[in-house]
Amino acid sequence: MSKSTAVRKQAHEFDQELLNLYDKYCHGHIDRRQFIEGAGKFAVAGVTGAALVEMLLPNYALAQQVQPNDPRIKTEMITYNSPKGHGATKALLARPAEGGKRGGVVVIHENRGLNPYIADVARRLAVAGFTAIAPDGLTSLGGYPGDDDKGREMQSKLQANSLLQDFVAAYETLRGDSQVNGKVGAVGFCFGGGIVNAMAVMLPELAAGVPYYGRQPKADEVPRIKAPLLIHYGELDKGINDGWPAYEAALKENKKEYATHIYANANHGFHNDTTPRFDKAAAELSWDRTIAFFKKQLA
Repeated sequence: MSKSTAVRKQAHEFDQELLNLYDKYCHGHIDRRQFIEGAGKFAVAGVTGAALVEMLLPNYALAQQVQPNDPRIKTEMITYNSPKGHGATKALLARPAEGGKRGGVVVIHENRGLNPYIADVARRLAVAGFTAIAPDGLTSLGGYPGDDDKGREMQSKLQANSLLQDFVAAYETLRGDSQVNGKVGAVGFCFGGGIVNAMAVMLPELAAGVPYYGRQPKADEVPRIKAPLLIHYGELDKGINDGWPAYEAALKENKKEYATHIYANANHGFHNDTTPRFDKAAAELSWDRTIAFFKKQLA
């Protein structure tokens, strides 16, 4: 069965240790060869380790909830300047078709550039009534290459602070947009969740932050956070969740405005609807909460 016609597998169909191995691969801790070799341990009759790997990799045909030509929205690729980052940066800009001043949201990708899943998230936000900008952090290297493995390799070559500054510049771009009401928040996934946390530390005027399973800031950075936060974690995401108790303690100690949801039996990447780690119930509930949060904070 081809990727284009495949039905999405579900997490419960795989051994959790195999899913954890996929997580290491996604985060660049092992390469594809090591991933395939490790997956071989879980091979069964008629299904090789390489076949298991293919089942776990993203199928972007599954991610298109909002078509690029959806009449409810207007989209365009723009280029904005990131003077403290990598300079000219491309981004998908999505707005409600009916116009009017709106709250703005920066959509921050995972560790592989502006792939079709992240572009679709931006369109979903436009359908929900926001102006969304989804930068491609790989612009300076030629942009998202259409392949996640290559995208991960490219992003690993970028200087971390310069890449962060590219997303900060996207925030400033929305703040200066004539169709944005001046209130701009950010949502990010995996690497992008960590960037949302970092932006909350850096930007006192950030209106709202929604980090999905993102790395936490240091405890001594938390006093600088002004934005209200809505934080999403998957229960099975041990690598990220280990940093949560210290972050929570610092948020409480500094009397910050935040809400946290840890979704039962959900893996890292549970919102990404292109892989078996996708958890439909957790993804939909977290997204409903995210939209309600942005509607409250960005009105």
